[in-house]
Amino acid sequence: MRYDLVIFDNDGVLVDSEPLANTILAAYLTELGHPTTYEESVRDYMGAAIHRVHDTIRERTGRRLPATFDEDFHQRVFDAFARELQPVAGVEEVLRELGAAGVPYCVASSGSHEKIRVGHRTTGLDHYFLDARVFSAEDVGRGKPAPDLFLHAARSMGVAPERCAVVEDSVLGVEAAVSAGMDVYGYTAMTEAARLHQATALFSDMARLPGLLAATAAVRPD
Repeated sequence: MRYDLVIFDNDGVLVDSEPLANTILAAYLTELGHPTTYEESVRDYMGAAIHRVHDTIRERTGRRLPATFDEDFHQRVFDAFARELQPVAGVEEVLRELGAAGVPYCVASSGSHEKIRVGHRTTGLDHYFLDARVFSAEDVGRGKPAPDLFLHAARSMGVAPERCAVVEDSVLGVEAAVSAGMDVYGYTAMTEAARLHQATALFSDMARLPGLLAATAAVRPD
């Protein structure tokens, strides 16, 4: 069988936003009195919805982040996107190849709809993802590592979970896909392969993804 749906994470998989976003997040948390390095931000928050930042800071310090934190953080990120954001190398070729083969795909991201759209417009990926193909943690009650977002995307696209492949680069995202009963392909550009050990397959070059999807689908039972 072939997969009936390929679900892409956004940050770090479609757009090369993780270095920018985590640099900004670490600096902003430090500015607010919660010293955080870039490495700690990647470790603790990469792939997570914004509520995880609030929950983690409150659990560790007993303090709440400012009421304007989300708005201020996103504005800083959007400003950086406008200056520096690029698509992940090779991902446009992957999307074109999936489209030519008639394989449906969508995006399911921990980021907000606004953040997804800003990133796609900036990098020129917006024409690959109509509104019906864009899913955000805003759409469900729980973000990754809960499976809710991926299950919501599959249900909305009319595909059973076991017929889906997820493309992820974070530990939380891989855990979410496994919990959803989906195959998951771990992109190791920013995350050590050992940390994504639950993935169906690992790859570090986007050019390899279509072949991996085809090879795994070919040996799976219908």
